[in-house]
This record gives sequence, C-alpha cells and structure tokens, in this order.
Amino acid sequence: MSDPPSESPTALPPLWVALIPIAFLLVSMGVTIIVFEKDPHIPLILTAIVAGLVARWQGAPWSALEKGMLHGIGVGTKAIIILMVIGVLIAVWMIAGVVPYMISLGLELLNPRAFLPAACAICAIISLSTGSSWTTASTVGVALMGVGNGLAFPPAMVAGAVVSGAYFGDKMSPLSDSTNLAPAVTGIELFDHIRHMVYTTVPAFVISLVLYSIIGYFSDLSDATTGEVQRMQETLSNQFNLNPLLILAPAVVIVLSVMRFSALPALAAAVGVGAVLATTLQDTRLSELIGVMHYGYESSTGLESMDELLSGGGLDNMMWTVSLILCALSLGGIMEGARILECVASAILKGVKGAGNLVAATIGTSIATNIVAPDQYLSIIVPGRMYRDAYKQRNLKAKNLSRTIEDGGTLTSPLIPWNTCGATMMSVLIVNPLAYLPYAFFNLLTPLIAVLWAYLNIGQTKLSNNSANESSSPRQS
Repeated sequence: MSDPPSESPTALPPLWVALIPIAFLLVSMGVTIIVFEKDPHIPLILTAIVAGLVARWQGAPWSALEKGMLHGIGVGTKAIIILMVIGVLIAVWMIAGVVPYMISLGLELLNPRAFLPAACAICAIISLSTGSSWTTASTVGVALMGVGNGLAFPPAMVAGAVVSGAYFGDKMSPLSDSTNLAPAVTGIELFDHIRHMVYTTVPAFVISLVLYSIIGYFSDLSDATTGEVQRMQETLSNQFNLNPLLILAPAVVIVLSVMRFSALPALAAAVGVGAVLATTLQDTRLSELIGVMHYGYESSTGLESMDELLSGGGLDNMMWTVSLILCALSLGGIMEGARILECVASAILKGVKGAGNLVAATIGTSIATNIVAPDQYLSIIVPGRMYRDAYKQRNLKAKNLSRTIEDGGTLTSPLIPWNTCGATMMSVLIVNPLAYLPYAFFNLLTPLIAVLWAYLNIGQTKLSNNSANESSSPRQS
C-alpha cells in the first residue's frame, strides 16, 4: 500500500465549501436510490467530480487529487481481490453441494423459534475464529439465509442477524484487520484495545440476542412452513450428493484462519477444496466447473424458491460490487486529498466539551466517513488521526478513542449500500443494507451504548497524573 499523497492543499477549505460535495452526495444518493430506485454508482461519480471541482477552486493541484484518488483505490485493492475470490467461492460451493449440505443441516438441527439468535451466535463464533465478517457472511451466512428462507423468515430479518453476528467477531477477533488497525492508528496494544471494547460490545450483543429471541418466539410459523422445509430437504437430497465430507470446505477456512493465514489464501484454499468435492462427489465436469466459476451457478431443481436461493456467485456477478467499490474509493481519495473530511472534523471539535460530546462527535465522524468516503478503513483512520490529541487534552487514554472508532466505524460500515462493506454484504446475502438495517441490532446498539456510557462516565479510562500509561487498569468514577 502506498503512502498518502503529499501534494494535498496546505490550508483547510472553509467549512461551507467542504460541505458542498457532502450535501451533493446526500441529495443525489437520496434522489437516485429512493426516488428513482436506481444504483448508487452514478451519484458517487458525480460527487467525485463535484469534490474535484471544489478542490481545484480552492487551489488544489490536479496531480494531488489524482494521487489521492489512486491512493484511495489502492487502499481497497486487497478487498476487491478478496471479493472476486468470494464470488468464485460461492459458485464453487453451490455446485459442489457445500452450501446445500449446510442448508440441509440447518433445516434439520435449528429450532425455528431459536433460529434468529442461533444464526447470530453461529456467525459470531465463526467470525471470532476467522476474524473476517466477509468470510463468515459469504460461507455460513449464505447457508443461514437458505435456512431462514425454508423457515419462512423475511430475508432482511435473517440478514440482520447474520450481519450482527459476523461483525461481532470482526470487532473482537485479534485476527481481524479492523481490530488491528484501530489500536495501530491510536498507538495502543492490541489486547488492551480488545479488553476495553468489552464495555460496549458485550452489552450490545446480549441485548441483540434477547431481541432476536423475542422476535423468533412471536414469529408466525405455520404448518405450511413445515411442509415447505420437507420439500426443500427432499429437493436438496435429489439434486446433490449430501455427503458429510462436504463439511471439509468450511472447515478448511476456519482452520487456516485460526492458524493465522490471511483471508485471501484461506479463501483460495476453500475454492480448491470445493472444486475437488464438486468433481468427485457431484461428478461435475471440469469445463462446467470453470464456467460456473466465471458466470455463477444456475440452479434447476424445479422448486422456484430453491432455484432462486442456490443460483448466484461467480466472478461476473461480483463486477457490479467491484465497480461500486471503485467509484466509492475514488470519491474517498479525492475527499481525503482535498482535506474536506478534516475540515468538517475540525469544525465539530470546536463545539465539543466533555467525554460524552467527544465520543458522540467521534462516532458521528466515523459514520459520516463511512457515508462520504465509503470504506471501513478510512472510517477508522480519519477520526483516529483527527481526535487523537483531543482525547489527550480531555485526560482520556487513547484506548477510549480506539474503541470508539470501532464502535462507530467498523459496525456502521455494513449498513451503507455504497460502502465497501455494505456492498459486499449486499452481494453475498442478496439483501439491500437499507432493508436489513432495522434488524442489525448489534450494529445499531453498540454506537448508542458507547455514547451513553461516555455521558454516564462508564468505562472511560483516564490518563494517570504523571504519564499516559496505557496498560494500567480502567479507573471509573
């Protein structure tokens, strides 16, 4: 990854100028998505043009903006490659029978009343083991969407439970990129950061499980649902060889992740295992397998609900998301290079007094960065840089900041359709983030609890009188 561009403007733009591209983005997104019901790509491109014109008007050289844009894209290159591999993985696991086998197991083992909290807990355990919300959603999450479909749960509700569980692990696992990035940006130790996140993460997760349990208990699951489940299981058995060996594919991902392999080789290995299982257990021809990898799997079981569920994946089907991410990262690079986000953050700090206001401002900035410069990493890096001195000045240890930028940045990134994380969740779960947002309880509750705790002075670790000894135990008042 290259260093950030060095030719950015030396002076911050006036606040009213910095707000022009932000206002244009919000209005254009609202009109395009809500009114016209179109994709968010064009508003992102138009906003990048507006941001570039505003920056040039303020004296920024084109070379600095171009480097900022290329740097923004460079930040997301690894995520784009992983996303393309995930597309291939889903298609291979479909034709190999891996996803159908996991769906079949889920239909047999999961009690309908306990399905939503169980789905959330399963995703939390897997993502805690792998450190990757993307891997969890694209493997176990896809299977759970199928189980939820069989149990007649609304897809948005199931997707909310999957995202909540997946991002619990993404936030708390020492293998997670974001969990490592936040303490690195703020200058504290990794496990000190993880321990400090318990204050906000555990209460939010427990409340989420309770809410999912209540929804499941009062869900209207009729006898027709039982008949549909039986039809789905029979269809799966007739279409695929549901051999227990199919569990090897997800096992490979979990084992390699626990062994601290990065996501890319772990996913690539899972593709290889899936390909072997497809050719040996399902008698898939090599030419057919290559075509599925490229164009995705088309199910033809004869059961409409099952065909819709099992069709998808493939490299081509990920290009919509890849193009969205490229548009979003280009905009983010220009906004950062023009110091537009920094300008807004500086204006916010002028009115901030006390820990409660500071935490609220930090979370607000992280959410705004997820919207305007739509990448999870930027939502951690930008406020981490902006507010580091502000926390010191208010006698708060840096681990308060590292926890807060995860509460606000990591957890809200999958709730925005044009964010890299939201676009990925939408591609693998086939549910728009705006649809599952009301059910992603963990992602919604954690930032709220973080702000509440700050105003109540709970879990706000103070600097010692003589130094910033970050390893000391929390002191509360």
